[in-house]
Amino acid sequence: MRARLAALLVVPFLAACSAGTVDIPTPDLDDTARAACEAFTADLPPSIYEEPRRDVEPADALGGAYGDPAIVVRCGVPVPADFDEAVSSCEVANDVGWYVSPIDFDDQEADVTLTAAGYRPVVEVSVPGSYRPNGTAAAIAQLAATVEEHLTLVENCD
Repeated sequence: MRARLAALLVVPFLAACSAGTVDIPTPDLDDTARAACEAFTADLPPSIYEEPRRDVEPADALGGAYGDPAIVVRCGVPVPADFDEAVSSCEVANDVGWYVSPIDFDDQEADVTLTAAGYRPVVEVSVPGSYRPNGTAAAIAQLAATVEEHLTLVENCD
């Protein structure tokens, strides 16, 4: 009985420790874009979809991570190759348009990446399928004000 109780106490501790840090690649940006991304990153919320913020590597990465599996926010990414301002449609949350590849949009169990393609520098949020559909909507809604405050709108995506 004691061994079973000890095992029950150890399992949650191990699960909490398994998250570790999340690697966020550092993009090559000019000084203006880097400054905007740094301000954006400094203003990221402490949680997204009730998932707490996690440590990232490098510590000064231009983005953030939340939960396990990680919802990852990155600033300074390229515009998606399949995004076309003339024909692509976007999901709009709190007045910010987020592009989702039609392939990702249709499969509600797949991981999905949403991109604020109308802003510069460009921001993306990658949401694991386990958080869909509600986590996707929550993430872009929570990030909208920070996008509008720190990034430059160049083309409405809606």
